Amino acid sequence: MLLNPKKARFSHLDQESREIMLKTIAFFEAKGKKKLKEDDHNRVWYDDFLQFIKKEGIFATLLTPPQYGKEGCRWDTFRNMDFNEILGFYSLAYWYTWQVTILGLGPIWMGKNETVKQKTARMLEKGGIFAFGLSEKDHGADLYASDMALTPMGGGQYRADGGKYYIGNGNKAALVSTFAKNSESDEYAFFVVDSKHENYECVQNVVNSQMYVSEYALHGYPLTEEDILSTGSEAWDSSLNTINVGKYNLGWASIGICTHAFYEAIDHAAGRFLFNHYVTDFPHIRQLFVDAYSRLCAMRMFASRAADYMRSASADDRRYLLYNPMVKMKVTTQGEEVINLLWDVIAARGFEKDTYFEMATRDIRALPKLEGTVHVNMALIVKFMANYFFNPGQFPEIGKVDAPVHDTFLFNQGPTKGLGKIQFHDYNLAYSSLDLPNIRIFKEQIGLLAELLMRAAPNEDQVGDIDFLLNLGELFTLVAYGQLLIEKAKIDVVEDDVMDQIFDFMVRDFSKFALQLYSKTSSTADQMEICTRIIRKPAANPGRFNRIWDKHVYALKGAFKMND
Repeated sequence: MLLNPKKARFSHLDQESREIMLKTIAFFEAKGKKKLKEDDHNRVWYDDFLQFIKKEGIFATLLTPPQYGKEGCRWDTFRNMDFNEILGFYSLAYWYTWQVTILGLGPIWMGKNETVKQKTARMLEKGGIFAFGLSEKDHGADLYASDMALTPMGGGQYRADGGKYYIGNGNKAALVSTFAKNSESDEYAFFVVDSKHENYECVQNVVNSQMYVSEYALHGYPLTEEDILSTGSEAWDSSLNTINVGKYNLGWASIGICTHAFYEAIDHAAGRFLFNHYVTDFPHIRQLFVDAYSRLCAMRMFASRAADYMRSASADDRRYLLYNPMVKMKVTTQGEEVINLLWDVIAARGFEKDTYFEMATRDIRALPKLEGTVHVNMALIVKFMANYFFNPGQFPEIGKVDAPVHDTFLFNQGPTKGLGKIQFHDYNLAYSSLDLPNIRIFKEQIGLLAELLMRAAPNEDQVGDIDFLLNLGELFTLVAYGQLLIEKAKIDVVEDDVMDQIFDFMVRDFSKFALQLYSKTSSTADQMEICTRIIRKPAANPGRFNRIWDKHVYALKGAFKMND
């Protein structure tokens, strides 16, 4: 269920893609953990990694549409999942330069400027990295308030003035896709600038890290029509649709981090002898590990299944717009939970400078807070709740979408409006397909949530209370999370013990959020009464638990150790 870089063969990929993954693993293993940690502590710019990327043509192969690149080039989310996970497994800093390159490329491939597209393809072939100039110091990602100004100078000439903040790769980017407003018409625009241009100022790295998260400023930067990617509503849609693509990657970074940390934690605990017992003999330690393992498996299953909906999406099937922000929001917050559980096992060892875990505890916190906070993504997710529960649509069943083809629709997603009209297939189809004790309990909880929405729906004041809606959204999110987990289990033939153990924590989490909703100051008597019925205990099964421990968790002892 989990990635082991020293045993993975990536047989599900074509030969060229497989070689990319194996060479990337070999790069990190040759570097070794000691040097990786040394560079992290000294905040060393990862030029060795970028030289490797250039030599092997990796970004060019993975991120160039086929019509602009060499044979084998395509944007294929199925294989990009593996690359995301590998980079997260070894270091978030190295993943980050890949992530912000993806964001920087979004407005370019989504735009209609063929000159820039051809130029970008050549830059990728030469090892170029890219940046996404969207957020600003005073406004964050509030696009309405953008102060970056694009001023027409006549004759197809423009100048750009203003600053951007929290922009990855802004120190070395071949091109920086920059969002602005036309100073005369107030119309939105996207254009590209060169980070080496004399009118481009890289002000600072705003974080104390190996990765470069820049503040940059444009001072009368000269532009022509050949630099403009999109304007008006197309520029607006490019910004949000780019984030739709990029936010998905954050879940895989979290999965990679947690997996490496898990190997380190199980080795530490299994080798530590205290009070005449190995640490892994203690019941509470086994509970922490089994919980961490089942949550991590669920993270990986959900993110993988969400890719099927991304890759099969169309103007008539936009279900991915629910599942994508869930990969960003739910998977990454589950990642924090996994690290917390493992940290309770290895305790003080997690602070020590020679461990991977020391990086994991810091980096796992970043992912829920990038590409929109958890709250922003939850506010998006709740827009789908009414149709999800009460107005399902008819869709053909989607299986595993693993064809080695370019994901064309991601760069032609269309207008970003109309989210409340998006329909989903009936979630009961999934929940009726697998009969396990904890899934039965979870289905009862779902039925009670539906009753709450019908009989005790949020009143006008509660609808205006974001805190109340966010908690309700957590309950809704668990329903969609479980649905895709069951669908993935059917595709990959995941054993019943694993699924029942996953829904053990799902039942507990549903109960937790029901209690929180019950405890809200504004919750009504009817809502409180239903919440008390939602609170349930998972079905106990010591035999199942022990089988998971023996077969899946303790079996990982000694399975992976990074080269020194």
